[in-house]
Amino acid sequence: MNAASAVPGLFRRRPVATGLAALLLILLVALGVGEATGWPMLAGPLQRLMANKLERRVSLSAPAPTQPDASPSFSLRLLGGLRLRAAELEIGAPSWSTLPHLLLARDVALDLRYIDLWRAYRGQPLRIERLQAATLDANLERLADGRASWQFRAPPAAAPIQPFVLPQFGTLQVADGTLRYRDKPFDLDVDARLALADSSGVAHLPASPASGAGAPSSAPVNGLQVNASGRYRQFPLTLTLSSSGVLPWAADPAVAAPVPVTMNATIGRASFFFNGSAVDALSLRGLSGRFSLKGPSLAAVGDPVGVTLPTTGAFRSTGMLFKQGDAWRVTVDDATVGASRLNGAFTYEAGRSVPLLSGRLGGSRLLLADLGPVVGTTPAVASTTAGEVGGVAKPLDNTAKVKGKVLPDRPFDLAALRAMDANVLIDIRDVDLNTSLLEPLRPLHAHLQLTGGVLTITDLDARTADGRLMGDLRLDGRTATALWNADLRWDGVRLERWLKLARADGAPPYVSGRLNGRATLRGQGRSTAEILASLKGNVRTQLRGGTVSHLVIEAAGIDLAQGLGVLFKGDDSLKVECAVADLVADGGVLRPRVMVIDTPDSAVLVDGSLSLATEALDLRAVISPKDFSPLTLRTPLLVRGSFAHPQVSLDKGPLGRKLVTAALLALVNPLAGLIPLIDPGDSAAADRDAAACPGLAGRAVAKPARVAARAR
Repeated sequence: MNAASAVPGLFRRRPVATGLAALLLILLVALGVGEATGWPMLAGPLQRLMANKLERRVSLSAPAPTQPDASPSFSLRLLGGLRLRAAELEIGAPSWSTLPHLLLARDVALDLRYIDLWRAYRGQPLRIERLQAATLDANLERLADGRASWQFRAPPAAAPIQPFVLPQFGTLQVADGTLRYRDKPFDLDVDARLALADSSGVAHLPASPASGAGAPSSAPVNGLQVNASGRYRQFPLTLTLSSSGVLPWAADPAVAAPVPVTMNATIGRASFFFNGSAVDALSLRGLSGRFSLKGPSLAAVGDPVGVTLPTTGAFRSTGMLFKQGDAWRVTVDDATVGASRLNGAFTYEAGRSVPLLSGRLGGSRLLLADLGPVVGTTPAVASTTAGEVGGVAKPLDNTAKVKGKVLPDRPFDLAALRAMDANVLIDIRDVDLNTSLLEPLRPLHAHLQLTGGVLTITDLDARTADGRLMGDLRLDGRTATALWNADLRWDGVRLERWLKLARADGAPPYVSGRLNGRATLRGQGRSTAEILASLKGNVRTQLRGGTVSHLVIEAAGIDLAQGLGVLFKGDDSLKVECAVADLVADGGVLRPRVMVIDTPDSAVLVDGSLSLATEALDLRAVISPKDFSPLTLRTPLLVRGSFAHPQVSLDKGPLGRKLVTAALLALVNPLAGLIPLIDPGDSAAADRDAAACPGLAGRAVAKPARVAARAR
């Protein structure tokens, strides 16, 4: 067989290979032509494919170029990745939305790598190699049931609602951008104008939406510029954000370099300013820099971001702010609450199922008056607003007290206790008790924890007047009615120092000695007043090594003769043999089981009741003298009325009988009228009145000793 006859035979034996080679050649030619022309014939099929996959309207149509050398309205490249160029790209809103579209961009350049598409298909965040647009209008919306306009597949029914997360970008350039974001689950409604450009491009920032101007500014932008206004959690919001450079939005954070970031925001009545840097200027990844924060109250600062903080006086602070992942770290160099000066370091972990605030709170001075609105003892003051005449700050009445009552009845915000957990160490050098009559606490240490709606303050340790206050507090806010428990102990408090009752001419203090005691109390309610009205428990206190003013004892017994004698010779101190108060609380009413002050001159016995439910006073003090007095009107002292209007008076029954008897005897003989006013004293009766005092004092001393022994 010759060679000529062999070739046709070869082709006859390999028709499939020949066809495949020809097909491959045709495909290569078609691919080359398509890549060279930009695949204009794929505009329609691609539009239909995207609409089918995204389950919404997609438009890539645009007017054809009118000039011969004009750029085509549609161009697609497939080699090395998807590279789309379109005069206009519109992606419609889902069928349930009332917004005109999800995205409308003009003069679009979009580059996607195949590896990034594969990763996004596998569930990883989408990375866009390049997105460039002359104008961009985006409408992002999420309903209360979790349906979101940017989700093209319905999320699982049990999936938790997550904040909107932008894709990652290699290069992002938008000369004129408009963003409307409506998020029902996160209660956010914002309109923003933005401009973005990397270091190789120039963009122009539109006017702020709040200004009402729509014409772009002619100032060039290199980085990110955002002007936003709207509402967040029912609070008005305004924000301006600027950064230089957006190239750090790379997918690999290890190679991303931080860029300068400046932010100025107002949410409600709180104002925030930040100057620093971030790796991702929009999601604030790698944020680091200095901040200043101020508001009319700590609560006004915490409410917009969901952090449970107390209502206080005016607040401002400065320090350093860091963000790593979902965790925020704050170092507060100086925080001013009213006249208080505080500092601290905190970490807020927002990515947990329940956010956690942890850290340390310190400071040189804390005035209790500045935290008065926390429990409703003093009103907070609101910042001035444009609607206030003369710009005068208006007090916010947080006391919620019933007219004629002293105890605050403002309901607790128990839901706020369940919104966040906390673990904070407290170390404050000086705590002012908001009165000039009591010595401050110097220092105060405590451990505050908030877990699942249960607030506890443990390891409380405060020093004052050479003494010490210790104990634990607990407020359980897991139900509609809060449960409150307190176990407080005080030891060695020198009354002559703690009570600042200065006396002229070097007179001895009204009372001195070391005060010890313990209070174990519990209650329940929706406010401070309700808890006190349901109070149960015991309060016991004892004065050791004490003295009391001789003049005070004689005045309490209305001993006119001895009282005048003390006035002429000068007051002195009587040794207190025993002084104990043992009070029982039941249903908000405090009653003394024993309340005695025993001195060499007299024994004072107190009984009656004090109601925290009705704020009524009904106390009676009986003085039993031990010595002779030629002129006395001894009769029980009564303390009645209310907390707001206490009334001190004499028991008119015994006093009236004594005065009537004296008057009748005076009719017989004027000197005989003095007989009822003579008090021979009864030491035995006084000792009987004070008999319970030593035994109760012994138990008060022994119980702390047993507790300490068990602890050891």
